[in-house]
Amino acid sequence: MAKRITIDPISRIEGHLRVDVEVENGSVSNSWASCTMWRGIENILKGRDPREAWLFTQRFCGVCTTVHAMASVRSVEDALKLEIPLNAQYIRNLILINHGLHDHIVHFYHLSALDFVDIMKIPAADPAKTSALIEGLTNWPGNSKKTFAAAQDKVKAVAASGQLGIFTNGYWGHPAMKLSPEVNLLAFAHYIQALEYQRKSVQAVAILGSKSPHIQNLTVGGVSNAINLDSLATLNMDRLFMIKKLMDEVKPFIDQVYLPDVCAIAGMYADWFNYGAGVTNYLASPDLPIDSKNTKFDLPGGYIMGGQLSSVHRFDGFRDKAFVDGVTEETKHAWYKGETPLHPWKGETDPEYTDWQAEGKYSWVKAPRFQGQPMQVGPLAQILVGYASGDPLTRKHTDKALDLISTVAGHKIGVEKLQSTMGRHVARAIRASMLAELGEKHWQLLVDNIAKGDVSIHNNPEFPSGEIEGVGVHEAPRGLLSHWTVIKGGKIANYQAVVPSTWNGSPRDAKGQHGPYEASLLHNPIADPVRPLEAIRTIHSFDPCMACACHTFDPEGKAIATVKVL
Repeated sequence: MAKRITIDPISRIEGHLRVDVEVENGSVSNSWASCTMWRGIENILKGRDPREAWLFTQRFCGVCTTVHAMASVRSVEDALKLEIPLNAQYIRNLILINHGLHDHIVHFYHLSALDFVDIMKIPAADPAKTSALIEGLTNWPGNSKKTFAAAQDKVKAVAASGQLGIFTNGYWGHPAMKLSPEVNLLAFAHYIQALEYQRKSVQAVAILGSKSPHIQNLTVGGVSNAINLDSLATLNMDRLFMIKKLMDEVKPFIDQVYLPDVCAIAGMYADWFNYGAGVTNYLASPDLPIDSKNTKFDLPGGYIMGGQLSSVHRFDGFRDKAFVDGVTEETKHAWYKGETPLHPWKGETDPEYTDWQAEGKYSWVKAPRFQGQPMQVGPLAQILVGYASGDPLTRKHTDKALDLISTVAGHKIGVEKLQSTMGRHVARAIRASMLAELGEKHWQLLVDNIAKGDVSIHNNPEFPSGEIEGVGVHEAPRGLLSHWTVIKGGKIANYQAVVPSTWNGSPRDAKGQHGPYEASLLHNPIADPVRPLEAIRTIHSFDPCMACACHTFDPEGKAIATVKVL
């Protein structure tokens, strides 16, 4: 008989997410993903000036602020067919690159690594053996015996105190944990170091964006970063080299620590390439435009259906016709009125709350569909689209990662195995390595353009009296983000945001098709229903943006255990 487990909320994410699974014979047989929060910012925007929408949409989230701002200004610019100056494009790209690096570092080390790393095994580690594990593989200065011993001492002191602090509720000793004490120590030492390097990326965002989170430098038509190399009060060479220095410090951490750590853990947990595929339709947007018309991009986008890489269709821009025509949202199982699938420009966000109903409405997340199909978005989608379409940068970094994983695993791990729980972590590390390389390129593009004498940063928007529609697209750290705006008489008539965690965390649709979170949990192993670590591993691999204690219930709703998740 199936046992129902309710994990509410999933912790180490942004926001509030409830996951219910039914477990039979040690495996998940059914699942539901429920977002338990609602803000309604789309409705707040109606009637407002489109030029200020980006300041509001940043408040969708306390983590993904920058990406919503960017998608919002792009949506208005798309409606107006407004080009932006090259300097503005490159400044925006540098902000997005550094925001992405921050997000990816934090996700692996601080939000999901402890699903695989057992902190309480660290006191038994030999720091000398930990250092020897990676000797000759990297020149990273933070891999000395002394550094590892210092990290071990921190864990020993916490363990001896009997007060584990932030590590109190981890699933230490769980049978699904299988790293050696030395590898656990390695990962924890880098967990501590990662705190410093994610900060450097945020600092670069703040220099360009005036602050972080909630950047302040965007305009519909460009940016507000005045450029004057002779002024201390503007964007000058001093500030530009501050940004370069920060990126030059972060890139070695990505290449010598983050990517190798993910590949090593992936190789040691190679069985997790067999779980969590779920929805194998993938959707990604091109991004990091390198011209003012948004026709050339450094990150690829497109879609793949049914997990067949040979079926890849590459998008030619933000407003690719297949994408714009193919997106709908429906609310059959979401707490909103209406059940007819609607295009986002016609979208409605009218709440209609019921209680949690397994066969009825059970989530505040709508069900986006592309050509009628659920789609998985995120770094995995972008990496697979890029790899399948022959993008040289994607192939270079992906092949490097797969070679390292295969060496650790002792057998070949091909690109097709990335369609999995572990593959999502690997794809995110690959994307981080790509972003770190592209950061150098886009910094140089900006400097070279300024050196030509071009200091333009903004083109003025002019709003027609009639009705216009625009879509702003961005390949955010968690996947494809799109803001859809309808402007009438210079005011917002409708606004819908279709965000990555809406695609991935969607409930069932009218056809009964699971969203990606739900589908990825099916057939996952669950060794201990009281400590459902395996389910949390798979959910965390998506980097949900919705957050922080758990309870377990039987199908009748009676509490049978209390589950605390770090």
